[in-house]
Amino acid sequence: MRPLFHEEGPECHTELVKGPSRTPLGRVVPRHAEKPAADALSDTRVVLINGARQSGKSTLVRLLAKERTAEWRSLDTPVVRQTAQEDPAGFVAFPDLMVIDEIQRVPELMLSIKEQVDTDPRPGRFLLTGSARVLGPRKPGRAAS
Repeated sequence: MRPLFHEEGPECHTELVKGPSRTPLGRVVPRHAEKPAADALSDTRVVLINGARQSGKSTLVRLLAKERTAEWRSLDTPVVRQTAQEDPAGFVAFPDLMVIDEIQRVPELMLSIKEQVDTDPRPGRFLLTGSARVLGPRKPGRAAS
């Protein structure tokens, strides 16, 4: 998985993590994240956009996915989350780009995603968003979302 942005510490790239945003009139304001994310999709199998809640990750991902054949799945939706938990392998089976929003809600999907990209190593297979620490152990005392 190719990391695009690092969100910890004083050098936090909040301008990059935000992605495009909308003005009060609904106009999209371009941010610097769209090009690096699109470049990553062209040569990387799994791309993760990670950042704080409400920082524009989903908006950025919508912009990236609109030019491609993509399946969008949001794990914020209870029925979608339940389906992912019950059949992770079936949930991620899709021949083109699959967008999974809020991947941290079903960490079991990561192994199924790995199996998919090990079988089919084409770039641009998965575009994931997360608003919590997706990879690695959780910090002690933190509740799962």
